[in-house]
Amino acid sequence: MNLRRLWAVARKESIHIRRDPRSLGLAIGIPMLMILLFGYALTLDVDRVPLVVWDQGGTPASRDYVAQFVHSRYFSFQGTVGNQRELEHAIDTRRAWLALVLPPDFGANLAARREAQAQAVVDGSDANTASLVLGYAQGITLAFNRQIELATFAHAAERGALELRSRVWFNPDLESKNYIIPGIIAVIMGLIAALLTSLTIAREWETGTMEQLIATPVRGAELILGKLLPYFFIGMLDVLIAVLMAVFLFDVPLRGSVPLLFGVAGLFVIGTLAQGILISVLARQQLLASQFAMVSTFLPAFLLSGFTFAIANMPLPVQVVTYVVPARYFVALVKGIFLRDVGLGSLWPDALFLLVFAAVVAGAAIAKFRKRLG
Repeated sequence: MNLRRLWAVARKESIHIRRDPRSLGLAIGIPMLMILLFGYALTLDVDRVPLVVWDQGGTPASRDYVAQFVHSRYFSFQGTVGNQRELEHAIDTRRAWLALVLPPDFGANLAARREAQAQAVVDGSDANTASLVLGYAQGITLAFNRQIELATFAHAAERGALELRSRVWFNPDLESKNYIIPGIIAVIMGLIAALLTSLTIAREWETGTMEQLIATPVRGAELILGKLLPYFFIGMLDVLIAVLMAVFLFDVPLRGSVPLLFGVAGLFVIGTLAQGILISVLARQQLLASQFAMVSTFLPAFLLSGFTFAIANMPLPVQVVTYVVPARYFVALVKGIFLRDVGLGSLWPDALFLLVFAAVVAGAAIAKFRKRLG
């Protein structure tokens, strides 16, 4: 491989990029826009849940129980209802996501140390949200039971009462943005990197300049790597912007090694850039290449990387497919470095896959390009 020829190809591609500032602006602007959209719009947090109450007894005990919901940050009290029809109307009109129903004997049963029942009516049209809301309601109910137990039995500790104290590591406030932002960096970078290079070889064929390149002494490997080099620096600039936005705009904690983060990001960018080059070699048409790059990078990264859905909950055949999705490994690396401060000693299998993927895909692009020329 001749470094002068490789540098000449890289310089030629850089000149083309400078002559097309709109594409360069999109290459930098689209990741910023997508991070803003996903960071603010995509959230798994469920709080300020609209709540209505049907308290049929109006006793001090029932009011104390309702107060636990009203003063919780997870619920937004929307008022009371007086009958079943008003309750149904509140749920139907989305005025309330949860309706709390307390029977007339609620306070009397508690005073007599009998089992007291309350009903939580939840809008189940959104199953995930309904599950979270029910979890909040059950947590408040358990805390209320604990208060009653301590007030009723002065020596609850001697009776062997069990108190569970939970502790959440790495994301103590359970903020979904700390989970989403690092993952979306992997998804966005996979898409942008592949799109950047998916048009390069196809553009040469469509504009008729490929024949001129073939007539030069430039070899296939020099052409492929020379075209990849300028976009690598653009991709790493996108990574830098994404990390800065995550830390300073969304306050996502970066606990791990910054050099390690950019090192594994470089491996991922090289692999996806090479994937875009391979697509460009195979397609020879810019429209087809861009469409295939979108389908082969964004959808697998979004659905099969573990970013959106837990891989362990997927059917076994789909879990097997995820092992060939590079975003799966980069998502694990980014989250491990960002949130858990995990070093290469634990993350090396994921980093090794990205290294092998980059080498295999780049080699395939070079081999396929030579075959096309032949």
